[in-house]
Amino acid sequence: MTAAHAKQPKPPTHLSAASRAWWTHVVSCWEGVEEHHLRLLTLACQAWDRAEEARRIIAKEGPTYLDRFGAPRRHPACAIESESRSAFGRLVRQLSLDETEPGPP
Repeated sequence: MTAAHAKQPKPPTHLSAASRAWWTHVVSCWEGVEEHHLRLLTLACQAWDRAEEARRIIAKEGPTYLDRFGAPRRHPACAIESESRSAFGRLVRQLSLDETEPGPP
């Protein structure tokens, strides 16, 4: 283990296993990651996890439900999924993770 790997921060434990793996990959691939980048990366992972959670709820319960009058309504998880996906995209762009060549954020 090199000195650089010894100092590599660990991903937050509240993230999903897939998000923790991605968080670790990003941190290990980009040099010069600072504390504020780690916070933005954590927010991106949280947004991804939230979108996935909402997607699972929609898959189970459907994208609509009937309100008390029997009228179809959009499931609230649809908005959560959409907002979380948008937040993830913005954070990835802010961290410059969508560039073709990896480099410092």
